[in-house]
Amino acid sequence: MFHMIGQLIKVLIRYFLILINDCLICLPIKRHLIIFESFNGQDVSDNPAAIYQELVLTHPEYAPSLFFGIKGRRFEEVKRTYPEIQILKRWSFKWIWTVARAEYWVFNSRMPLWWHKNRGTTYVQTWHGTPLKKLGIDIENVEIPGTTTTEYHAAFKKESARWNDLIAPNSYSEAIFKRAFGFNNKFIRSGYPRNDVLYLDNNLDTIRHLKLKILGASDAKVVLYAPTWRDDEFIYKGRYRFDLPFDLKKFFSLVSPDTILIIRPHYLVKDHIDIRGFEKRVRILADTDINQLYLISDLLITDYSSVMFDFANLHRPMLFFPYDLDHYAGKLRGFYFNYLEECPGPIVTTATEFYKQLSVFNSEGTFANYDRQFNEFQKKFTSWEKGTAAKQVIKAIGIYEEE
Repeated sequence: MFHMIGQLIKVLIRYFLILINDCLICLPIKRHLIIFESFNGQDVSDNPAAIYQELVLTHPEYAPSLFFGIKGRRFEEVKRTYPEIQILKRWSFKWIWTVARAEYWVFNSRMPLWWHKNRGTTYVQTWHGTPLKKLGIDIENVEIPGTTTTEYHAAFKKESARWNDLIAPNSYSEAIFKRAFGFNNKFIRSGYPRNDVLYLDNNLDTIRHLKLKILGASDAKVVLYAPTWRDDEFIYKGRYRFDLPFDLKKFFSLVSPDTILIIRPHYLVKDHIDIRGFEKRVRILADTDINQLYLISDLLITDYSSVMFDFANLHRPMLFFPYDLDHYAGKLRGFYFNYLEECPGPIVTTATEFYKQLSVFNSEGTFANYDRQFNEFQKKFTSWEKGTAAKQVIKAIGIYEEE
């Protein structure tokens, strides 16, 4: 009974918002008004944040017209974290007014289709990663409650039709985005703005400062373990498990005494990782800016996560540990590229193989046998990245051009 009442209230609220939305989008846009959102208001992060920061740096006079939309449950925390940024609570009247009259939307994920765009608004879709796993229309069997595969595909096409501009990090992604999103408007071939910092801050002084700030040790060797999110690893609804595929005692016996292991988990499992006995040498950092973690890391350990594409910009070694490869590739999702042939580092599927490669890295500091493969990987996925993507995006969409 209470559930039905709750659903009815949600429907009524939606229709009320649609009514307001349809009235406001008939108004003229406000010049230089820009609303940014990352992952539907989760945080100030990713490509929208990088573009925002570049705009504030190059056009500080327009800062009063720049806003970030943040969802209600995150609003107070984000507002405290970024007091210098104008934060709007999603679905508040001020947010509605701003979104309806903004000259630009700069988002990295989809907006609800029922929320309409002003005809004068330019919708800049930054997206949020180079695709490894199938997405959009390319997903053959969508298993999302409340929708069918046909409905999901149709909704994606309708949403992408609203995008005036779509950022492509590389030619590989451009081809996939065009097909998987059904996108037929303008691509911005700039690389990802969020990766600019991996070029601009990749220097010894900045890295030492970041290590001191994050780890309390400016000279530590750092190994970053950033596995993909496994959506089938749950105990019950809302409760997930996370089991390390390697033994911490064995891990630290094979690396230098000054090595710190950073685990970058999904936020749903960050409180369920057992590091007892190794609290001084392991950090669980689910919320720290991942670019800062890239910059301080000497080695990335991952499996199928798209972090590989961003980390490759630093030209540092990577070790791939897909311990459940057969299950993941065969049953959960397909891959766009030949994972076993193109990954720019050793691929191991057992703990024994993992420890062997970890010893190689500890003694040599790299995986020399993979130099050619790494170079090919960079050529394919990072050749557009120069540390100037945010500038290129701003120029491409014509923000602040002289009238």
